[in-house]
Amino acid sequence: MTDPDKKLTLEELEAELNALKVTPAAEPELPAPPPVPPEVPPGPLPLVPGESAKYRLPDMHPEGRKFLGIALAAVLFSGLVLEWTALSFVLLGIAIWVAAFFRDPVRVTPVGDNLIVSPADGLISLITNVDVPRQLLGDGGLSEGQVMRISVFMNVFDVHVNRAPIAGRMTRIVYVPGKFLNADLDKASDENERQYFVMEDASGVRVGFTQIAGLVARRIMKWVDVGQMLKVGERFGLIRFGSRVDVFLPAGYVPAVAVGQRAIAGETVLAVKGTPLMQGAQAQ
Repeated sequence: MTDPDKKLTLEELEAELNALKVTPAAEPELPAPPPVPPEVPPGPLPLVPGESAKYRLPDMHPEGRKFLGIALAAVLFSGLVLEWTALSFVLLGIAIWVAAFFRDPVRVTPVGDNLIVSPADGLISLITNVDVPRQLLGDGGLSEGQVMRISVFMNVFDVHVNRAPIAGRMTRIVYVPGKFLNADLDKASDENERQYFVMEDASGVRVGFTQIAGLVARRIMKWVDVGQMLKVGERFGLIRFGSRVDVFLPAGYVPAVAVGQRAIAGETVLAVKGTPLMQGAQAQ
């Protein structure tokens, strides 16, 4: 201990003060904060691995609102005027079916090179080799020759909103009036009312496809024009009340589906380029 009566120099005083200083204890290291997960856009889809998908009631396409309005008006008339007879409940069932027919659910579309996705919901009813229809030939169309055609039959309970099978530009659209035979028949491709489309992707590959009216269908609708760019799985049209869509595969593409299989528009891979994905199929 320093004598209190002793006079210290400035240097000695600083040395005494430094000796009295207490080194503070090192602060404990805090754990690193957890990484911030990527921001997920609102919606029902699992856009990020690990995110859980939530069920979402399908929206109804605006095209169906007038038909639903007519059906509900008939229900109200029969209920209020006819005092809820059996006919009222039949009409109510029809109104529910109309709302279901025009449903437009969200779809998760596979994105990749050399894929063709289904443009329609329904049954793969036929896979066969055919001559390219003359309506698909010409400016912006396909080349002459034989191609493989995949037919997707939509019944009255399927979703009828049609989606682009590839990403690209619409190069040809041809409408042909015709009959209203059962769309499940092969001759419906040549005799029924139908609308032909050709799309070209960034590599120059062209895919042709056709909306075909059916026995009940009386209206083919398109929402696109020649020159318009579409994403794969983007909505391009609708056929009302039962129909069929044919897809004409480019050279080098092989089916990834089998006859009798169910396809989902904008989701099911209909064809791939190169090696077939399967050796065959069986019903069971």
